[in-house]
Amino acid sequence: MNRAARHAPGVVPPDVHEGPPVRVAVVGTGDWWGRQHAELFAGRPDTTLVAVVGRDPARTAARAAAYGAAPHVDLDEMLERHQPDLVSVCLPNEAHFEPTLRLIRAGVPLLLEKPLVFSLAEADVLVSAAAEYSRFVGINFNHRYAKPVRLAADALARGDLGRLTFATWRFGGEPGTSRHPHANLIETQCHGLDMLEHLCGPVESVMTQAVSPVGDAWSTLVVALQFVNGAVGSLVGSYDSSYAYTDTHRVELNGTAGRILIQDTVRRYTFQRAGDETAQVWQAGYFNDTDRGFHATFDRHVDDLLAALRQGREPPVPITAGRRAVLLAGAVIRSFESGARVPVAD
Repeated sequence: MNRAARHAPGVVPPDVHEGPPVRVAVVGTGDWWGRQHAELFAGRPDTTLVAVVGRDPARTAARAAAYGAAPHVDLDEMLERHQPDLVSVCLPNEAHFEPTLRLIRAGVPLLLEKPLVFSLAEADVLVSAAAEYSRFVGINFNHRYAKPVRLAADALARGDLGRLTFATWRFGGEPGTSRHPHANLIETQCHGLDMLEHLCGPVESVMTQAVSPVGDAWSTLVVALQFVNGAVGSLVGSYDSSYAYTDTHRVELNGTAGRILIQDTVRRYTFQRAGDETAQVWQAGYFNDTDRGFHATFDRHVDDLLAALRQGREPPVPITAGRRAVLLAGAVIRSFESGARVPVAD
């Protein structure tokens, strides 16, 4: 958490770690997550951004200069010169595999941007390498750290919903730059696949419909889900929508004893008991920019990640969660291509 946010009224900051800051290198110079990672690690009191690695020398130098770090276009040279405590990898979505494998084999702890990769075969190679080399490798499924999601997880753990009956995830916006025909599913709705299992438990089977209104990509899809616990669910994801719309993201969890709504990830959490016309609502207070801002979910994730790194524990969201999302996406694609219900076998 940045320095100013720690002191905002109503915000409960995490414990401050006493000791030398964690030395971090960021691989990737994109204008979205590449910039976000650099800004966060340069601005935290418990981390120091020591290096930025990119492909374009001028772009890399500019990004590094903006945050007081050293620029590099050679990954191995950066590792040898700086020996960082953590490397944060935020490359273009379809370019994750080779640099990630190199970094795992180099022995450096990692935080990876999602998606892990676009194929289960590559995911298996990375997970196997991480296990073989006993590496600390986490993945940034930052939606888990939104305040409404944490409230929902707590409510489910207490049994506030009774027996879960159904769950829905809906998320739509504009396309990114990936060329894969199922980019919407793999690079964006991976958050939904992870979130639904994070809250509701493992998925047992899937059935899929998808359309391609423009171009060759299957840019809008609907997935019917069966959970191991007997509940059913749906995932609606689209690149033919807009992030400008109000309520572009919604999660609904229904049980025999109540219902939870999560609106726009960080905007509002609502819990209502069955038969009760009065609902309990959380939304961030006036000064609580930390819980109101979507990008601050990354900061909250890093709080837990750094604590785990210092204590020698597994990352809070490990690389296996990235593989699981790829596995589920593969089942969704097979269901669409076959027109049949597909079991999720691991």
